[in-house]
Amino acid sequence: MTRAGRVVRGLWPDHNPLRRTSDRAEAGILAGLVLAFLLGAPLIALAAWQLAMTTSFTTTNAERAGWRPVPAQLVTGAPFSYGYDVMVAARWRAPDGAEQHGRIRVPPGTRAGTLVTVWAGHTGLLGRGPLTPSQTRIQATFSAAMAVPCWGVLLVCTGALSRRLLDARRLAAWDADWAAVDHRGQAGANPGP
Repeated sequence: MTRAGRVVRGLWPDHNPLRRTSDRAEAGILAGLVLAFLLGAPLIALAAWQLAMTTSFTTTNAERAGWRPVPAQLVTGAPFSYGYDVMVAARWRAPDGAEQHGRIRVPPGTRAGTLVTVWAGHTGLLGRGPLTPSQTRIQATFSAAMAVPCWGVLLVCTGALSRRLLDARRLAAWDADWAAVDHRGQAGANPGP
């Protein structure tokens, strides 16, 4: 019989008198954990995706918080780098009309005088720009993809803990059986007066 066949046969519920109750419990727990993963993984991925989509900082959330897109003009040109955005000096007008100065993040090689859209609050302070719809979908998809392995790890830890508890119970039963055999052996060695 192949190894896979022995594993499947070992998990199959039967009335083998040599199979302990703890062995049947372990097989039931394993089957339950596999079923929990197969049924729970799609539901957890969907829930994580939905939660990420609803909690993403979108344009609607930014506008609700009082942030507005305003044009910022670069004071200096952005130096060339290896693909990373760089911080350069810029000026912009706050929604109330006051001129503001500061540093903003732009792609490398952007020239001085270029207009870049930034998000400013009513006082003119810059905030993190909202996510685009595609960035929101990417973030939600990544969250859903990471939720499934986390669910699997949780179930594996649950299985390992239950296995450890069952093994402790098996060892205690084994010790009790040996103690009973040892006690019978001692009683047989001392026939009495």
